[in-house]
Amino acid sequence: MGQSLLPPSGGDDNIQPVDLKAALEERYLAYALSTIMHRALPDVRDGLKPVHRRIIHAMSEMGIRPNTAFKKCARIVGDVIGKFHPHGDQSVYDALVRLAQDFSQRYPIVDGQGNFGNIDGDSAAAYRYTEARMTDVAALLLEGIDQDAVDFRPTYNEEDQEPTVLPGAFPNLLANGSSGIAVGMATSIPPHNVHELCDAALLLIKKPDATIDELVDLVPGPDFPTGGVIIDGRASIVDAYKTGRGGFRVRAKWEVEDLGRGVWQIVITEIPYQVQKSRLIEKIAELLIARKLPLLEDVRDESAEDVRVVLVPKSRSVDPTIMMESMFRLTELESRFPLNMNVLSMGRVPKVMSLGDVLTEWLQHRREVLQRRSRFRLAAIERRLEILGGYLVAYLNLDEVIRIIREEDEPKQSLMGRFSLTDLQAESILNMRLRSLRKLEEFEIRTEFEGLSKEKADIEALLASDEKQWQTVAYEISDVKKRFAKATELGRRRTQFADAPQADNEAIQQAMIEKEPITVVISEKGWIRALKGHISDTASLQFKEGDGLKLSFPASTTDRILIFTTGGKAYTLGGDKLPGGRGHGEPLRIMVDMENDQDVLTAFIHDPARKLLVSSAAGNGFVVPEADMIANTRKGKQIMNVSMPDEAKLVIPVKGDHVAVVGENRKLLVFPLAQIPEMGRGKGVRLQRYKDGGISDLRCFAIADGLTWSDSAGRSFVKTKDELLEWMGDRASAGRTVPKGFPRSGKFSG
Repeated sequence: MGQSLLPPSGGDDNIQPVDLKAALEERYLAYALSTIMHRALPDVRDGLKPVHRRIIHAMSEMGIRPNTAFKKCARIVGDVIGKFHPHGDQSVYDALVRLAQDFSQRYPIVDGQGNFGNIDGDSAAAYRYTEARMTDVAALLLEGIDQDAVDFRPTYNEEDQEPTVLPGAFPNLLANGSSGIAVGMATSIPPHNVHELCDAALLLIKKPDATIDELVDLVPGPDFPTGGVIIDGRASIVDAYKTGRGGFRVRAKWEVEDLGRGVWQIVITEIPYQVQKSRLIEKIAELLIARKLPLLEDVRDESAEDVRVVLVPKSRSVDPTIMMESMFRLTELESRFPLNMNVLSMGRVPKVMSLGDVLTEWLQHRREVLQRRSRFRLAAIERRLEILGGYLVAYLNLDEVIRIIREEDEPKQSLMGRFSLTDLQAESILNMRLRSLRKLEEFEIRTEFEGLSKEKADIEALLASDEKQWQTVAYEISDVKKRFAKATELGRRRTQFADAPQADNEAIQQAMIEKEPITVVISEKGWIRALKGHISDTASLQFKEGDGLKLSFPASTTDRILIFTTGGKAYTLGGDKLPGGRGHGEPLRIMVDMENDQDVLTAFIHDPARKLLVSSAAGNGFVVPEADMIANTRKGKQIMNVSMPDEAKLVIPVKGDHVAVVGENRKLLVFPLAQIPEMGRGKGVRLQRYKDGGISDLRCFAIADGLTWSDSAGRSFVKTKDELLEWMGDRASAGRTVPKGFPRSGKFSG
């Protein structure tokens, strides 16, 4: 039984071996081309993808115009998939719905009746419930389609014809934008304002070599249906339009609403394009619960037809700008809309085009449509003139014509022979009605003949002159501009431009962290943790076997903690990012890229206004502003250049005007602070000279107050300016043996 299923050996059952690689390449290329050409990328001339073009064409074929009654979407979808677009009904209906949404399309192409979805992301009702018809925009896109304005091709089953592109009297590609993902390429074009686009197109007619700068004067940027505020600078907008690639940062529009008695709330009235409002509010609520928005108390959606999202601050003392800046960073209240003007040039070649290129190709298409419509009209006029010529012959020889028709067997041939008529003229005479024989008709025919002759001369003059063609195109564009002018409700600019407010980055960082007291604990072996609250008694802290407390200090979650290592590197950690107090914390080496042969020298709360004096064990040092020590990466920042066996040893705050330095040889030197240079990074200068050994301790102080130290028993000692005279000297001197009573440890604090 099994044998019979196998093909007979040696028989060639039309099985052809094919190289798999070649077969895959060929098939994948065919798929990729089909996706690029017939699905994902819009045509630069009418700004439509095939599915949208077929929807508009099907509505046109069904006679659904802006001024006719609405028709069920089910009928439209049925016609589209039955005649033109053999794909799923849901995909076609989704495309139809999007064409009708005034928050998706800047200038809707379909006028919908019923539930067509909303800005919260709810879907439209099923197509058996909704109805649609064209808008004026769709009528403009179709204008002249029955006058041979564009080429037609057979539909998928070759029963019908469909247009390869629409006449496109409306600059749809840029006005409504487009987005799509093909194979190996994508497109993303934001919507724009038609009034501005028409101005730019008119400029290009007058001045074809206009620069992008001149075009951006007229088209300053996108105009989203949902409004919002674009916060990009002009330079980046010009660059995006010049290259056809870039992006626009769009923010929600907000205002402070005064509730009286110093109480206020923020009201958001416009959100960025293609952001779902319900999802946006969910995200804000999630961040609120996760305590990532410490300045925010509550969020409420009070929207009806319009958008109204209310943000309630924690207290009236909160700065609204800083609160909003933190919201923009964490939520979709600010989003970036990418620009990638990858379109089908001349309906065939996918390429990324600049703003000028896109408008130029649209203008060339409009001119070609004008020429084709003019030639079509010319042919119709010539045909009509020929018929009218035949009629006039008939009127002048009416009796003879009647006789021929009544008596001849083949009146058509006789008429043609007798009066030198063409086939069309003879046919028209034979088809005349008796009522047309009245006297008045001859006068009307002559009038029509003269009128058409004049129109024919005008069209011939138009087709012969480039200048006249561009004048006509410009007139048509001016007409579109008038219909969608900024003075109209649909045409007014919705998206505004603004510079992002210069808010303090530090303040914004803090606004994103809940402020709570913590105690930072670092062990001898470099483990770090943050205990909740300020703990003064560190004796009860537990450590791993063989490990103990190195240092601990109070801080808060909004602080930045600076960690300085023996290798002269500074690392920055956020107080809120430290591991919790349960257990032993985490090794610092996991959190930052710290070399194995280096240890933590010290750690402290970052104070950008403070300066520090850093010193190596060998006695080199310099002053460094703390603001220069911040490191924003795991790698940290090299501050002090030291090489083994030398290492960073001391970090002390700079205060006063003098420095006291004591060496391991118990010699003390006091010199003016001004002798130490201030730098962001380096090896430093010699602070004190040693025969052997290195530095023991450092202190900055004001000479007028004297130098203080304390011994191991906690007693304090003060040496006044006069008493310090014998230890005063210049930097890099050897110094003198420490005064009597100086701690045995060689440290200023016992």
